[in-house]
Amino acid sequence: MKIRLVNKGVFTPIEDITTTLLPPEQGFYWIDADVEELLSLQPLFGIHDLAVEDCLTEEEQRPKLEVYESHYFIVINSIRFDDEEIFLRALNMFLGRHYLITVTRQKINELRTIKPILWEQEVDSADRLLYHLVDSVVDNYFLVGDRIEARIESLEEDILMHTKKSHLTEIIGLRSEILWLKKVLGPQRDVIGALNKKELKLFDVQLQKYFGDIHENAVKITETFETYRDLMANLREAYQSSVANRANEIMRVFTALTTIFMPLTFITGIYGMNFDFIPGMHDRYGSIVLLFIMAALGFGMFYVFRKKDWL
Repeated sequence: MKIRLVNKGVFTPIEDITTTLLPPEQGFYWIDADVEELLSLQPLFGIHDLAVEDCLTEEEQRPKLEVYESHYFIVINSIRFDDEEIFLRALNMFLGRHYLITVTRQKINELRTIKPILWEQEVDSADRLLYHLVDSVVDNYFLVGDRIEARIESLEEDILMHTKKSHLTEIIGLRSEILWLKKVLGPQRDVIGALNKKELKLFDVQLQKYFGDIHENAVKITETFETYRDLMANLREAYQSSVANRANEIMRVFTALTTIFMPLTFITGIYGMNFDFIPGMHDRYGSIVLLFIMAALGFGMFYVFRKKDWL
C-alpha cells in the first residue's frame, strides 16, 4: 500500500494510515492499495460492504458508479493489447472529500504514468486526480485501437498474398475479442456520461463539465470498435474468397494437365492395342518419332494454355 499527500502535484509519502482520516491543510491523500488491503481500509473510511464485495469477488467488473453517503465508488476498465488478446483490468476508485483510494488486482500503467500530469497540472484535489485517471484510461483505448487497426490491415495483406489456415483462427479470435470488448464499452461510456451530467457533490462543478469531453471520446471509441467488428466480418469474407480462388486455381491447373495428357493417353492407347498393322509399329525409329510427336503435342497444348492465360 502506498499513501501519499498530494499538494499541487507534489508527492509526500505518509507512513501512518490514521493521518489520512482527517483532511490535510492543503492538498489531498492518494491511497493506492491492492484488493487484499482494502479490508483494512474499509472500517477507517466507512467503505460500503457492497463495494468491498464487488472488488473482492468479481474478477472482471462491469463499469459502474455508485453513490454512497460519504464517498463514491467508481469502476472503469483499463485496456491492454498484446497483438493476440485484449486484457481489461478493473480500476476501482473510492472518492471522498479529501482522499482518493485506488484499488487494483494487477498493475495498471495509467497509475504510473499519471504522476507527470499531476505535477504539470499542479493537481491539489482528489476529484481532479480521478478526472485525469479516467482521461488517461480512455485515451489509452485510442492507442490500442490504432494497434488493432494496424493488425487488421496486416492480416488483410497477408491473406491476399499468402492465405493460410492459421489466418482463419486468428480472424475468429480477434473478432471474438472485439465483440467482447464492445459489450464493455457501452456501460463504461454510460458511467462517464453520468460523471458529466449527474449531480455529484464531491465533484467541483467546473471540473465536472470536463467529463463531457471524455464522454465524447468514449462514444468515438465505441463507434470505432463497431467499425472494427465490421472490418473483421469483411476480413473473414476475404479469407473465404481467397481460399475459394486458390481452390479454383488448383482445379484449373489440374484440368489443364488432364486435358494435355488426354491426347497422349489416346495415342498410347492405340499403340497398346494387340494389332500387327499399326502405322510405325515395326519401323526402326517409330517409337522415337511417336515420343517426339507426343512431346510436341504436349508442349504445344501447354503453350496455347499459357498464351490464353489458362495456366
